Amino acid sequence: MTHQHAVAVAGSTVVQVGGDLHVGVRVEDVVPRQLPARPPHFVGRTNDLAALDEALRPDAADTVVIASVGGAGGIGKTCLVLHWAHGRSDRFPDGQLYVDLRGFAPEGEPLTAATAARGFLGTLGVPPAAIPVDEYAQAALFRTLVARRRMLVVLDNAADSDQVTPLLPGSPTCTVVITSRRRPSQLINTAGARHLVLDALPDREARALLAARLGSARLACEPEAVHALLRCCGGLPLALSVVAGRAAAHPRLALSTVVDELHEAGLDGLEDGEPGTDVKAVLSWSYRALDPRHAEMFALLGLILVTDVSVEAAAALAGTPVRDARTVLRGLEQSSLLTRDDADRYHAHDLVHAFAEDRARHDITEPARDGAWHRLTEFHTHTAHAARRLLEPHDIYIELPAPSRTCRPKPLSSRMEALAWFAAEHRNLWHLLVVQYSSSPWATWQLAWAMSAYHRLSGLLGDDLQAWVYALGATEGWPDPVVDALVHRHLGHAYVQVGRFDEARHHLGRALHEAKREDDIGSQGFVHRIVSVMYEYQEHLEPAYDHARKAVELFRRTGEPLWVADAINAAGWCAALLGRFNEAEHLCWEAYPVLSHYDPRGAADTLDTLGFIAHRTHRHHDALEHFRSALALYQELGDVYHVPDTLDRTGHVLHALGRTDDADRTWRQALVLYRNQLRVADARRVRRQLEGGRFDRPSEHPWPHRRR
Repeated sequence: MTHQHAVAVAGSTVVQVGGDLHVGVRVEDVVPRQLPARPPHFVGRTNDLAALDEALRPDAADTVVIASVGGAGGIGKTCLVLHWAHGRSDRFPDGQLYVDLRGFAPEGEPLTAATAARGFLGTLGVPPAAIPVDEYAQAALFRTLVARRRMLVVLDNAADSDQVTPLLPGSPTCTVVITSRRRPSQLINTAGARHLVLDALPDREARALLAARLGSARLACEPEAVHALLRCCGGLPLALSVVAGRAAAHPRLALSTVVDELHEAGLDGLEDGEPGTDVKAVLSWSYRALDPRHAEMFALLGLILVTDVSVEAAAALAGTPVRDARTVLRGLEQSSLLTRDDADRYHAHDLVHAFAEDRARHDITEPARDGAWHRLTEFHTHTAHAARRLLEPHDIYIELPAPSRTCRPKPLSSRMEALAWFAAEHRNLWHLLVVQYSSSPWATWQLAWAMSAYHRLSGLLGDDLQAWVYALGATEGWPDPVVDALVHRHLGHAYVQVGRFDEARHHLGRALHEAKREDDIGSQGFVHRIVSVMYEYQEHLEPAYDHARKAVELFRRTGEPLWVADAINAAGWCAALLGRFNEAEHLCWEAYPVLSHYDPRGAADTLDTLGFIAHRTHRHHDALEHFRSALALYQELGDVYHVPDTLDRTGHVLHALGRTDDADRTWRQALVLYRNQLRVADARRVRRQLEGGRFDRPSEHPWPHRRR
């Protein structure tokens, strides 16, 4: 039977096919109700249901309305569609057709479009003998039978667009909803399908799902265990259902025991005896459908212990050009194994990433894993050093080993780009640092060095300290005294920043010893500069001033004007704290021209000091002007750590001018930033100021430290 021979008359009892007559039925009398049962315990998804309503609103009078629901395996695509369809059955008085196309299934091949079409024709009342053999004729007959009928067609678990296209009605009265793990690009581009991607359930809805299965009272008895369960399941409805089913089957079992089992078994703990309820198995069906290139990239992403990656880092991991990596990542996104955010980073759900880790262990050979790690480390280290140079352009230069031919560091052109890159990659860099600590001493201290500028600008002082602790452990016994001095100096500085002065004194002493042994004048100057800060923090202001002046003397011998200016500014700050305002102001104005030309952040420090001096000498309007200029520079440079300090000082000036409301508003801004940066002592001081506490004696020193 050919396509052109197929003629069906819906209102007749006879179907004419070529010269043969077949007994037919009045198909308009057949109202199919093929939808599976409405899912029990459905919760939330209000926005997704509204989006599906919007997607299926007819916006043209002459074409079928199509919506596609995508997302990872176990994300709840079918449940959403069935819940939506049952709730809107009145829209489709002529019936609902449903078929599981088995695009991603534990065994066997996906259902062919011809098989699905024959099933639909049988449901619509066409006798088996009257169903055309030719698949094109079947599709034509199906379109004829549903023409002008207000019907819903649900094509569940589709493999791709090709599987779906023959099953699409041609009538604008019909509505089609497709679910698939793979984005149906062809239907979106040619048939105008609207695509909705499901995400994991937010905590509130995930908790509601557990409560629907287990009861709110049981959850209330173990709030910490419930929180841990939600974290283990990551909002994946299938995982939540498995956990809830296990707990429901043992009503006296403590939820904390379920948590312990999940922690012990990992992804293997989220199975329930059948493939359809085994999270690992469900994800494996998506993985099995990938071509080798996509499967390799997916498994390689499991080597990274964080769930997001940039295109450039993925290219380094796989050893491919960036354009090829982007193509593969886009394919993984279309297969619902990754999602892409507005910052052009690709994310995996926690459980999908856990599955990638499993595939990395089993499908990537050890030499291939080592090669991927080396490429990733090289990419991140070289990019991080370039970013640090943008943040600290006048700091000493650390020479890296020459990059390999395939290493392509991410190009960064501005300070803001460098800050944004560090913020996006910080968890990846931290993971590399920890791994390299046990395998590559050189890379460990190089990464600690590169990350330190970002840590200090962003107020991540605990991270900076831990990074240098790793660096010291990795380089212990290192044969290079210059590296030894650098690591001890930065570790000492990190201890100063967090107020652990005994440890700081030990490491700074080691650093100064090594610098003197190597006759490294510059390193000696840096150590004295840090020691000055340490004494300032302890409010030993005369020694702080003396060490700053010693740093000036040493830096003058190096011939580096910027280092000299920075140390002069530090001496000016100490002189101001000592009440020697004329000397302090002279030193600041001596340093300012050099700093404003070479180092805007140092210039901001100088303006901040000048504001302090002006306030203490009762030139409050001058103080406000200096502080506002300093704030503008700090904010422009992304130096969030020093902003609350200057806000705090500005509040004192405003209070002295009688502008108490403005002062309180400014202190509240500073308080929020101090709390965000976990600076407890500073927050406590500002809170006391807001409560009306006053510091009558200079020794109480209500001013924040300079922190550099």
